[in-house]
Amino acid sequence: MSPLGDRFNRMIGKTRYVVCRIMIHLAGDEIAPLLGVLNEKAREAMNAEGDLEVLSEGLVEICQNLLQMNLYWFSVANEGDVFWNEGEAGNYVTELFTDSAQRYLSEPNYGKPVGENEPFSIPITHNLVVMITIAATGESPELETNLGDREVLEDAIKAIINLHYQERLEAIQVHFSPARFGDELTNDQLLLNFPELIPL
Repeated sequence: MSPLGDRFNRMIGKTRYVVCRIMIHLAGDEIAPLLGVLNEKAREAMNAEGDLEVLSEGLVEICQNLLQMNLYWFSVANEGDVFWNEGEAGNYVTELFTDSAQRYLSEPNYGKPVGENEPFSIPITHNLVVMITIAATGESPELETNLGDREVLEDAIKAIINLHYQERLEAIQVHFSPARFGDELTNDQLLLNFPELIPL
């Protein structure tokens, strides 16, 4: 949108919506605890039936864990847009949600019982991709930029935490691949299913 249109919408009191998705690829032997946190927060979100406050608090915890594991950040991608219409912003959130959900092994399966013949030790993936999609009101310069730099990415994750405390989050979705312990995301699968990732 042109700066002139941006100023006009602000003048007439329209609400500005920022919708963005960040994909963070973590690599290494020590990333399994984060998969545990992600599954725990996914279960809490499911039990809360999508209550935004529960989702928002869970997102803060996920972001804090991501910041603590910044040594394992390997590559990143981000995209987004600005809207002055809630319906259009909602449509874009749905579009990003659908895309994230279709990514390789990004859907947990809580209904599947553990079989008797399951191996006692399960393989641990060395790759994990976390996909965070949010919609927020107002401006968020830290998220409205290219995040292909470690410091910039760190600022963006801190900005998401601040959006929670400022009560500006309107929609939250977190997907992750692989979604379950025992599933593995190989380097080849990573290249095939997440081609937009750029090394940090």
